[in-house]
Amino acid sequence: MKTRLLCALLALMLCAPALAEGRSREVRIVPEESARLYSALPLAGLKIGIDPGHQAHADTSKEPVAPGSAETKARVASGTRGVSTGVPEYVRVLEISLLLRDELVRLGAEVLMTRETHDVNISNVERALMMNEWGADAVVRVHLNGSTNKNAHGIGMYVRATGACAEESARLARCLLDALKSVTGAHIQSVYKRDTYTGLNWSEVPCVLAELGYMTNPEEDENTARPEYQLLLAQGVAQGICQYFETITENE
Repeated sequence: MKTRLLCALLALMLCAPALAEGRSREVRIVPEESARLYSALPLAGLKIGIDPGHQAHADTSKEPVAPGSAETKARVASGTRGVSTGVPEYVRVLEISLLLRDELVRLGAEVLMTRETHDVNISNVERALMMNEWGADAVVRVHLNGSTNKNAHGIGMYVRATGACAEESARLARCLLDALKSVTGAHIQSVYKRDTYTGLNWSEVPCVLAELGYMTNPEEDENTARPEYQLLLAQGVAQGICQYFETITENE
């Protein structure tokens, strides 16, 4: 309960300046009088990985969809694009991921990102192995969804159905959905369990592919382009991670 209250206080404290009209991300600072809240950071000692989906150029060469599998998929798909803004998914998810990094660091976590620029060529297997070798306690793969149905909308979470950390990943996904619903008020879909995602299948730690809205839906495309809404998404994911590790502590 103490961790949940601290996460909520931190989210309120960080959100208010960013939502004020005319404020930029660079001037969002923590008031000095609130510094005492950071004496017991909820994610201190934890290693959280962030994988901003896709990259500037797709790589259609193949890699195994899972360890030992004969099935192969493209190393990195191209991602979707905003129906209203025209912005590629790889650009927007990096914007959100950088905000998420900042939120997690403020909560005490050590953070590793698979990429911090667009001009890379890192396959889905390589991204998962990077986090395994680093010893991540949890990984969030940040994506935005696409559909031929422009009315499709909402936030959904994808996890592996079987294999390493499948149950832990599902618990993390549920915590993320609960927190994102509370923070953003967005429509929430569900936790989908599938063994078809390379980056999930190769992960040996709790790992969730977070689809934070549909770029093929005009309203959600425009929403996720707004810096203040991107900040809410980042804070929602950060709160969900806090809640996940709190449940682990309570069950110990």
